[in-house]
Amino acid sequence: MQVDETMAERINEKISEIESRENVSILHAVESGSRAWGFASPDSDYDVRFIYVRETAFYLKLEKTRDVIEWQIDDVLDVNGWDLQKTLRLLHKSNPTLFEWSVSPVVYKTTSLWGRIKAVFGDYFLTKHGVYHYLSMADGNYREYLKRDIVRVKKYLYVIRPILACKWILEKGTPPPILFSDLAAAELEPELSETIGWLLDIKTRTPETNEMPMVKELNDYIEDTLPALKARAESLPSDRAKSYDALDRLFLDALEEMKSVH
Repeated sequence: MQVDETMAERINEKISEIESRENVSILHAVESGSRAWGFASPDSDYDVRFIYVRETAFYLKLEKTRDVIEWQIDDVLDVNGWDLQKTLRLLHKSNPTLFEWSVSPVVYKTTSLWGRIKAVFGDYFLTKHGVYHYLSMADGNYREYLKRDIVRVKKYLYVIRPILACKWILEKGTPPPILFSDLAAAELEPELSETIGWLLDIKTRTPETNEMPMVKELNDYIEDTLPALKARAESLPSDRAKSYDALDRLFLDALEEMKSVH
């Protein structure tokens, strides 16, 4: 866990503050981004993400209501959350970000209701959708940041990680783990392990903006691997989303629990 006790206390105070001022119940709050992936830099900020629910009357308004809370964004903290209704709709679409939040190793708060929600996540994972999400992430970061002579260290990891996630999904048909070390142990080619270990060492010891010369070995690997993954993704059968029924019941359960809280 890459969060010291002082910062964890500060973040938990923020969570309580959000609940009080916004009149919501936070069901689950975690760390996302590089700290959850396992390769934070010394100056990495804290990407706190949470799922919250409001009282029933809020969801019955005719006026369109906001379904996100953006609480604090500065050099240290980036705190924001999604309304449970938004969350369940995105889960129905197999949103990969939600799957990552659900397995973050850094949990600031959780609830029994979230445990029941998490129990159905596997029913809504769409393989092809997940592969294309990580392919897009890898391809976009590669084209924008790594096709130059001098590059940011972290951008290599922002390409290699989704490549490994794609390989995991294609081989296992399940959501990929969030920790880079788990992905690398399962999917990284042995001949790249030394180079990636070297990169991780640099990333975790130097600032986020640290730059280095382009690593030809990695660029060649990326350029060979991405087209092969795209071809495999195209051959996958089309995804079919499941019914909303289980998610509807979980949403109603959450509203019932809010009644007992307020």
